[in-house]
Amino acid sequence: MKRRLVYGIGAIILGLGTLVGCGSGSQGATSTAGASSDTSQSTQVEKTTIKFGTCPGPYGDMVKYAIKPSLEEKGYKVEIIEFSDYVQPNLALGKGEVDVNVFQHNVYFENFKKEHQLELTKLINIPTAGLGFYSNKYKDVSEVAEGDTFTVPNDVTNLRRALLEAQKAGLLKIDEAVEVAQFSEKNVLENPLNLKITPVEAAQLPRTLDSADLAAIPGNYALSAGIDLNTAIYKEVLVEDMKNIIAVRTSEVDSKFAKDILEIVESEAFNKVIESSEYQFSGFQKPEWYTTKWGK
Repeated sequence: MKRRLVYGIGAIILGLGTLVGCGSGSQGATSTAGASSDTSQSTQVEKTTIKFGTCPGPYGDMVKYAIKPSLEEKGYKVEIIEFSDYVQPNLALGKGEVDVNVFQHNVYFENFKKEHQLELTKLINIPTAGLGFYSNKYKDVSEVAEGDTFTVPNDVTNLRRALLEAQKAGLLKIDEAVEVAQFSEKNVLENPLNLKITPVEAAQLPRTLDSADLAAIPGNYALSAGIDLNTAIYKEVLVEDMKNIIAVRTSEVDSKFAKDILEIVESEAFNKVIESSEYQFSGFQKPEWYTTKWGK
């Protein structure tokens, strides 16, 4: 029987993982505070436990099914810690509360670490579920009408991402010259349908489908809410920088555990899980290194 992956919006505990709430970043990792107080030691002592930070959706499952088994074969203990927003995973990584995170695309990552002055480094791109436009009202994006409510992510990188896709779909026009960090819905230059653009926390976007006419939902949160990615009335085509990444602290990019993760992600075992119909990863958009290596 094929395994059906069920992605929960609420708390999901995988192994010894811990759910960390939106406003509880400093408290949610209390059990690891002692280890995080001196992250410099992590470059001197070989890790036996690796803590992955993820967000709701498929990337925790990608770690659980495509990465964790191979790490355990190498002798590591793996903990998957799920955060409920896009902010805490990078802060936790910077503090040493997790060792690696898997949840974000590279544009968001680069902007966030610059804004928060974090010493973090991308390890590798991974297969990614793209952003889509969803609607309980329409079957095609061409049906979107005058004055419709359009909910979008409220973080600047995904807000710009969503509105850029809306531009490609012919719904509006944005000022592409505005830098990501300064971008807002006010940088829409043309809005011929007078869409009511409403920024919402990304995790809450699926819930807006009951009231909004159109919602731009990142793939991981769509899957978290049980939304079939194939029901999107519009899908983005991801450029490499918009594909998700695995990130570590810069001080540990050359560590043994980071090299082991890299080796596993590039392995045949990882490829078999990603392409298996038993999981929901085969429809994800693949990074360039992956298609070059595996021809898919």
